[in-house]
Amino acid sequence: MVQRTPAPGELEPIERASRDELQALQLERLKWSLRHAYDNVPHYRASFDAAGVHPDDLKSLSDLARFPFTDKKTLRDNYPFGLFAVPREQVTRVHASSGTTGKPTVVGYTKNDIDNWADLVARSIRAAGGRPGDMVHVAYGYGLFTGGLGAHYGAERLGCTVVPMSGGQTEKQVQLICDFKPSIIMVTPSYMLNIIEEFARQGLDAAASSIKVGIFGAEPWTDAMRREIEARAGIDAVDIYGLSEVMGPGVASECIESKDGPVIWEDHFYPEIIDPETGEVLPDGEEGELVFTSLSKEALPIIRYRTRDLTCLLPPTSRSMRRMGRITGRSDDMLIIRGVNVFPSQIEELILKMPALAPQYQLVLTRDGHLDSLEVIAEVRAAGVDLDAMPGLSRELQHMIKTYVGVTTRVTLLPSNGIERSTTGKARRVIDKRPKS
Repeated sequence: MVQRTPAPGELEPIERASRDELQALQLERLKWSLRHAYDNVPHYRASFDAAGVHPDDLKSLSDLARFPFTDKKTLRDNYPFGLFAVPREQVTRVHASSGTTGKPTVVGYTKNDIDNWADLVARSIRAAGGRPGDMVHVAYGYGLFTGGLGAHYGAERLGCTVVPMSGGQTEKQVQLICDFKPSIIMVTPSYMLNIIEEFARQGLDAAASSIKVGIFGAEPWTDAMRREIEARAGIDAVDIYGLSEVMGPGVASECIESKDGPVIWEDHFYPEIIDPETGEVLPDGEEGELVFTSLSKEALPIIRYRTRDLTCLLPPTSRSMRRMGRITGRSDDMLIIRGVNVFPSQIEELILKMPALAPQYQLVLTRDGHLDSLEVIAEVRAAGVDLDAMPGLSRELQHMIKTYVGVTTRVTLLPSNGIERSTTGKARRVIDKRPKS
């Protein structure tokens, strides 16, 4: 593997700016973002007023701690367009992530937002070693999910040739990689392992392919998985981080020359680490919950968004901006299944919509090869359910989960009282049987 260290002239000035220069820009943009949100989004005006703060109260970056948090519930409560800070007619594109039943979290982008997003993903690909003229094979899903189109526009912005393959069709993925000879692949790390195994199934050596760099995101992965992918595919594997509520992929990304954690693009996103219980801002280096405030978003400014990801802020190395540590867990009960965010409460809502099913369930997580699998175990009610109807009920629930949550599951229905009851009073809803890294 050849790691390409960029020449100084290949970096944007902000990527090598002093800390003082960066913080001055952050303060200027943060004042604008708070004012933009307060003046144009009723929710933010009401929440700021309730907290007794005003955009003019921000005199320094540390003053941001006085402002209220935003969370996923905020987006759901204002579904679909209640948090937009511009008229809907000025919104160029909308994306959405899975939310509660029928209510995804919706984000909007102006033309300037799309341009900034493309610029930041281009910056991320360049940090990973990509250059104009490289061919990029995009195997993230396209559609409402931000991964595919985010990667696509960023690669085009950098001047790359894009292969918009999307997810699935693993045999065809391998065929196009062999035929088109891309040098970069953007995909989830677990699906990259599937592609590697498909190479082997076809009698091919993945390490002999044209791919030199893999840019992996949309799900947590470990250093052990990085080492396995790099050894089996003969590539450099770098981490890209993002979430749709803040922008999409490209909020932070690793540099190929250091591979020491994603660099947060702090000229567009201001990060904080808080104590998830108290909300207190923690110093750099201490682990807590990652919080982001957007500095340049027009359509949907996001103020102190609680990502629920547990990590820490690390000092700059390859760039002038701080890095994220490895995500060690979450401060809520969200599961990530093949890149899809899944909350147990989403499954519960769907079960409760089916009168034949009892409000008892368990979610069993296993690993099928390198991909996570989810089994939903539920019960029929004590009376009135013909056992012959259970296969049909299973298919109905499976279909509803796929439709509303966006993840494929196996559904197992048991007779009444078939799920073991807890003796402690707290139901054991999630059983994680995946091997520990």
